[in-house]
Amino acid sequence: MRASRTSGRERGQAAIEYVGMLGLLLFVAMAVVQLGLAVYAAQQAGTASRAAARAVSLDQGSAQQAGRAAMSDWLEASFEEARTGDGVQVTARVEVPSVVPGLSFGPIRKSTTMPMDR
Repeated sequence: MRASRTSGRERGQAAIEYVGMLGLLLFVAMAVVQLGLAVYAAQQAGTASRAAARAVSLDQGSAQQAGRAAMSDWLEASFEEARTGDGVQVTARVEVPSVVPGLSFGPIRKSTTMPMDR
């Protein structure tokens, strides 16, 4: 009779351990997704800043229009344009979406400088 009581207690302990590990594994998986979103946002910011600087240097439109057209629609972005002598510098600022509450990378900024076409 004593053996059955012990096995019942062990079964309950295993369930508690399982729930604890499941929570930890879920947090790790969400953190990996968050890191992937941050890397993707950085790549999109670089692409958008290059496209925007190219469009402004060739006088083919605004930095905002060219930058938004070059990146994913679901990311929030803003663009700053600065003339530098014979060139133009465009900085793209992309917000990283948050999947894990409390874990935020903040905005990512990428800049590109191109000479003006004459």
